[in-house]
Amino acid sequence: MNDQRSAAEPAAAAVAVPEAVTALEGAGRSWADRRTALAPIALVVAGGLSVQFGSAVAALLMPKAGALGVVTLRLAAAALILLVICRPKLRGHSRADWGTVLAFGVAMGGMNTLFYLALDRIPLGIAVTLEVLGPLALSVFASRRLINVLWAGLALVGVVLLGGGGFDRLDPLGAAFALAAGAMWAAYIVFSARTGRRFPQADGLALAMVVAAVLSLPLGIIESGAKLTVPSTVALGAAVAVLSSVLPYTLELMALRRLPAPTFAVMMSLEPAIAAGAGFLILDQALSTTDALAIALVIGASIGAVRSRSGPAPRREA
Repeated sequence: MNDQRSAAEPAAAAVAVPEAVTALEGAGRSWADRRTALAPIALVVAGGLSVQFGSAVAALLMPKAGALGVVTLRLAAAALILLVICRPKLRGHSRADWGTVLAFGVAMGGMNTLFYLALDRIPLGIAVTLEVLGPLALSVFASRRLINVLWAGLALVGVVLLGGGGFDRLDPLGAAFALAAGAMWAAYIVFSARTGRRFPQADGLALAMVVAAVLSLPLGIIESGAKLTVPSTVALGAAVAVLSSVLPYTLELMALRRLPAPTFAVMMSLEPAIAAGAGFLILDQALSTTDALAIALVIGASIGAVRSRSGPAPRREA
């Protein structure tokens, strides 16, 4: 009875006092607006968790299939899954639409290939740290708000600390691969957003995934050959495809339809922190005090980006 009365009191007050109706409606709209603003943020975080835990599984698979073989399995399986699920239409698209999909596929394939080549030569944490510099640079150059430069700078300090001060001891080619993967990651962000605006649902993603898979297939066959046909390897490759490609790319594509590219790029700073967590849980990689401090800085930058995104909109001048 007390619960029923408590629930009825706001409604009764609204009936008795007309101003209360406006207040309640305003509160409802405020909560709805905040939830709408935070929805793409949640999609990005979920995508990050999926892709980094998928990368941890891929690290277990690389001794069996090689770096390029894992990329081929991942992209080919993801392309097949997306084609079956999305059944994208091939007609009715302009030349510019196809150009965007092609660029998106090249960026996606290049990002994955270069990242796994980097993992062959440098540690996972440092590779992710170097790779994330691409989205950070995008956030600085593309943003028109000074606050985003601040959050990007804070995240940059975090990723440098996460590198553990070992950048001077890295394999030069491995570091170059990781930095190039970061550049392709920045391009992926740009063309993913454009693809999401030009194609319905995940149709553009499915088509771009086919482009990426076709580009990676010769490299994977040359390096791994018959290893790509082992049933257990194929099964793990399919799992990596779902965790590292299908699920995160779909979530990110949905998020980029409602989230500015600079904010999305800053939030990508979470990737080294998530990777460290996945490495600890799956690969038994312990975290040092410096790693924990770096993660705190990266998370702080991401929280700042979230607050900048979900804060009140500026008032329009009359």
